[in-house]
Amino acid sequence: MNFTEDELEAAYLEILEDLGWECIDGRKLERDDYHSVVLEENLREAVYNINKDMPTSTKEEAIRKVKQLSYPNLIKSNEEFHSMLVNGVDVGEYKDKDGNKRSGGKVYLIDFKNIKKNEFQAINQFTIVGNTKRRPDIILFINGLPLVVIELKSLSNDNVGIKEAYTQIERYKYEITDLFKYNSFIVISDGVNAKAGTISSSEERYMSFRSIDGITIADTNSLMMEVLTRGMLSKERVLELTHDYILFLQSKNEKIKILAQYHQFFAIKKALEKTADARSNDGKIGVVWHTQGSGKSLTMTFYTGQLMKKFNNPTVIVLTDRNDLDNQLFGTFSKAQSYLIETPKQADDKDRLKELLNVSSGGIIFSTIQKFAPKAGEVVEAISTRNDIYIIADEAHRSQYGLDAKMDADGNSKYGYAKHIRDALPNANYIGFTGTPIDFDDKSTTAVFGDYIDTYDMTRAVEDGATVKIYYENRFIKLDIPYPVLSELDGDFEEIMEGQEEMTVERTKKDITKMEAIIGSQNRIRTLAQDFIEHWEMKK
Repeated sequence: MNFTEDELEAAYLEILEDLGWECIDGRKLERDDYHSVVLEENLREAVYNINKDMPTSTKEEAIRKVKQLSYPNLIKSNEEFHSMLVNGVDVGEYKDKDGNKRSGGKVYLIDFKNIKKNEFQAINQFTIVGNTKRRPDIILFINGLPLVVIELKSLSNDNVGIKEAYTQIERYKYEITDLFKYNSFIVISDGVNAKAGTISSSEERYMSFRSIDGITIADTNSLMMEVLTRGMLSKERVLELTHDYILFLQSKNEKIKILAQYHQFFAIKKALEKTADARSNDGKIGVVWHTQGSGKSLTMTFYTGQLMKKFNNPTVIVLTDRNDLDNQLFGTFSKAQSYLIETPKQADDKDRLKELLNVSSGGIIFSTIQKFAPKAGEVVEAISTRNDIYIIADEAHRSQYGLDAKMDADGNSKYGYAKHIRDALPNANYIGFTGTPIDFDDKSTTAVFGDYIDTYDMTRAVEDGATVKIYYENRFIKLDIPYPVLSELDGDFEEIMEGQEEMTVERTKKDITKMEAIIGSQNRIRTLAQDFIEHWEMKK
């Protein structure tokens, strides 16, 4: 279905009006009244209505701070404004109505709890004056603040479309920069396709929003503009996305603004619902089954941030089974500290882990699961009996088993890490994140963590462009290895896969260097190289 740009604009406005937005034709507005990026009178009216107990001077100071952000840099000023929007404008010391001095005052720009106290306007062809005059297709204002920009390009011409909409947004960021200082997120569309991103998103990071309710997923032939608009741009959803599902990530020398993708958004919402019911299910929250490359680390970051804010400052343990993975996740969380409120900390050893858990509330702790394992002859004792400890297990299909005892070769009972951690934290709650859950008699991801919360498989990830297709072709170079050597290697392999710490794995690898000698023999390398060259020449 092809739309002209005027038809496309009208179609969006029709859906927005159906969603309760007041739709205004910006071409009919008096320029003197609507020349500013921030519609000041609407903002002032909202500030006064929402903050009735604050004195007039304090409200005016908050409005001044919104209009005169501290940073000339776009991403920094946008982060500053986002904090004002979500957390309130910090006005410091102020006098209340009775003349008493008070400190730590906040003035709120939007009432996120009572939606009816806010004003929602969708204005098309609204003139913005910056380095030049520009008229974005549609801007969504809440209380006079331009939070969403929608740029539309017709698909009727093969040379334009969603790519051109993105290019237009990039031009706007330089030509009318002030508009984007107040932006929550951006929508680009060609009528059939529709994608959302932030002011720091590259073209590839603009993503579809394929569901309205998180249950029904639109197929790729659907009219994505309507699905995205109803899924993201209802009044309630814009407020929810803005308040809870945007974070700023420090990346080298710059900040990146990240908006949760639809599969992350709905997975987190479902996970929070399951979290509230965990105590009635033996602390089992469930399993988030999201394929590799789907942004699992960020999903865990968003989930943790919401846990800290909505579950009365609990203690969160992010659990892995490898030091490199522990460091990687810790790095991601540390870069998103402003969203998490608390500073994430790593447990370097068992003593540090116990120290970090010896608190009455709060804390985001990173640990490998091996730190919960007892030494030979040691009995695991409870570290904490609190029931507001939440354990987020990454790669939950791997080392999280062993609730029941097994007999070793010497006839001794042996438990796995799942038992050890539950002995140490008997009332904790558990959620697993994995791209490859398993279900065997003695190793079942859902048996340990609970039922599936949300599933995002490789097919959908490829359709969404979140990951690329992987093409695999089996190619074998036969190894001539005596059976006794194979048998010994199998035993060594089982020992490595027991889930030991990285140092232990490396030490064990040294004992099987004969495998490297076999695999790396000159004859085999020569055959491998020849096969590689032939295959490359054939595929060129």
